[in-house]
Amino acid sequence: MTNSLLLERFQIAEGILPIALTTARTGRVVSMRNYRRMGVLFYKGIGTASDDPTITILQGTDIAFGTSKALNFTTLWVKQDLTKLSDVAQWTKVTQSAGNTYTDATSAEQAAMWWVEFQQSDLDLANGYDCIRASLSDVGTNSQIGCVLYFGGDPIYPAAPENMRGMVAD
Repeated sequence: MTNSLLLERFQIAEGILPIALTTARTGRVVSMRNYRRMGVLFYKGIGTASDDPTITILQGTDIAFGTSKALNFTTLWVKQDLTKLSDVAQWTKVTQSAGNTYTDATSAEQAAMWWVEFQQSDLDLANGYDCIRASLSDVGTNSQIGCVLYFGGDPIYPAAPENMRGMVAD
C-alpha cells in the first residue's frame, strides 16, 4: 500500500458557499472532463419544520451552462439528525424514482448531509454534456444555513494535489 494523499485521488470545488437558504441558490458549474466520477455533497444546519430544502441537479454542455437538462438519479446517501451529525455513524441509502431533484419532508428540522454520485457515463456525453450544476430551493422565511461541495474523483490525469486539474475551467 502506498502512502498517497487522499487529495491525489479527488479534487474539491465549491458549489454553493455556506449561506442562508431563504432564497433559491444556483450553484457553480463544474466540468467532469478531467474526472470519471463526481460527488455532490449538500450540507446544512438545523432549520424550522416545513422549510425543507430541495436539491436539483442539471447537466450542461459547457461551463457557461447555456444548454442544460435534467441529470436524473435514483440513489443517494443521507445522514440526518435532530441535534448533531456526529451521532450518525453510517450513511442511509435512499432510493427514489428517477428524477433530478430530492427533498425529505422532515429534513428542515434536522442537520443533514446528502450525497449524490455520478459517473461520466451517467451524463449525455454523446450530445456534449460533461458539466454539472446543483441548485437549492428557497426554504421559506426561516433561516437555515446550507452549502454544496463537488468532489471530482478518479482523475483521468492523476497528480500531486498542487498539480491536480481543476473542475471549473475547461
